[in-house]
Amino acid sequence: MNSTRVLVVAALLASLDLSAADPTANKLVIHADQAKETINRNIYGHFSEHLGRCIYEGYWVEPDSNIKNVRGIRQDVVEALKKTKIPVLRWPGGCFADEYHWKDGIGPRGQRPTMINTHWGGVTENNHFGTHEFLDLCEQLECEPYICGNVGSGTVQELSQWVEYTTFDGVSPMSDLRKKNGRAAPWRVKFWGVGNENWGCGGNMTPDFYADNYKRFATYVRGYGSNRVFKIACGANSGDTNWTAVLMREAGRRMNGLALHYYCGSGKRSRSATQFDEEDWFEQLKRALRMDDLVSRHGAIMDLYDPQKRVAMIVDEWGAWHAVEPGTNPGFLYQQNTLRDALVAGVTLNIFNQHADRVKMANIAQTINVLQAMILTDKARMLLTPTYHVFEMYAVHQDAKLLPAEIQSSDYLMGADKIPNVNASASRDSSGKIHITLCNLNPHAPAEVACELQGAKAAALSGRLLTAPDITTHNTFDQPENVKPTMFTAFKTTDTGFTTTLPAKSVVVVEVK
Repeated sequence: MNSTRVLVVAALLASLDLSAADPTANKLVIHADQAKETINRNIYGHFSEHLGRCIYEGYWVEPDSNIKNVRGIRQDVVEALKKTKIPVLRWPGGCFADEYHWKDGIGPRGQRPTMINTHWGGVTENNHFGTHEFLDLCEQLECEPYICGNVGSGTVQELSQWVEYTTFDGVSPMSDLRKKNGRAAPWRVKFWGVGNENWGCGGNMTPDFYADNYKRFATYVRGYGSNRVFKIACGANSGDTNWTAVLMREAGRRMNGLALHYYCGSGKRSRSATQFDEEDWFEQLKRALRMDDLVSRHGAIMDLYDPQKRVAMIVDEWGAWHAVEPGTNPGFLYQQNTLRDALVAGVTLNIFNQHADRVKMANIAQTINVLQAMILTDKARMLLTPTYHVFEMYAVHQDAKLLPAEIQSSDYLMGADKIPNVNASASRDSSGKIHITLCNLNPHAPAEVACELQGAKAAALSGRLLTAPDITTHNTFDQPENVKPTMFTAFKTTDTGFTTTLPAKSVVVVEVK
């Protein structure tokens, strides 16, 4: 081979991205004829704690605010969350729940006692946002409320009376008090959490001690009238399978759901939400993918005690956890949200979909201004984060039938480590449309995917895409649309389904008619 030809070949090889996925290596087989499980809409739920600016300055601006509101609840936030079809909202915590005494948050707002939020910043709260305001918020959002009760520092009577106050439609001291405070009819509150993280900030309990406490408290969480309660026990921290085993053995018969908490942290070296490199990107997504193993392992233990899957797995805190934004209160956990967080949300929701037989609710932490937020606010300004857009795009899965799928993916390599390039899930909605959500985790190379539809034919295709120029791209108040969904058309039908090319670092939704 002459020297000129060697140079040409070398130049050609240099121009190729050798990390690009082999087109034959990414194959998705969707069994459209085997739909069985329903993807519970509550998998797309939210968590909002009295933490930083999530409640105050997030949802709550006071009725006399210049920011457009209805009874103190800001309307731009409500309108944005309704577009995601928000199904359920967990409140008031979190660690805050086990120091919250609900009677301090009812009655005339000017007469409510203040409290110190010892967990989050040591700030004094005026209790202007309490039970009535939260349930008003849920009515405006048209979502289910999920109230987490105080087991750590509260009493059985306190939690029992909270259920009575909110849901009893009859004559009693608590229903009379509710009426005195301006609400004649009871609310429907189905979901009740019996404590939060009682292995840690909720009391530092052993699993056996908490199991006994759970049974005691849960006995008095009663359903009144037509309001049937769904009791959720505090579950494990991440990989603590012993906690799950003890709770299922000792109290499984007395619960409807068992919680699980997992935060996938941040990057490998940098905890910054916006200043990180590809190694941090890779590590973050690797940690996010761990959710599949956690759900599988805890689910296997639950199966031993509950093979009929009567007890739901409730992943009521999950998400990324970066360093706070420079110059902000470290106790407020205010962080930015980049394309990396969108991929974290995309792969996690795909995992929950795939485990729809056991996972019946999940709640991202948190909705506004805290951790992996959906929305950020700055006084009257509001922006939607990349994570928000993933939830809005994935809303097509809510209450749809899960379509079993197998994916063969090429590898995304980082040194000697690797994760799959492609992650996906699929469902069919009540109108018969099939929706496939796909994530390409590789920040450099597009991924060609061959999709085989068994039991269905792709008559027409459409799609939406979320990506950005850089892995650190994020929305700011001055540039709120740096990351937003666009139309996606990079696919073509085949005799057995379709093929598509996913751009690098992207989340894609394909609709098949």
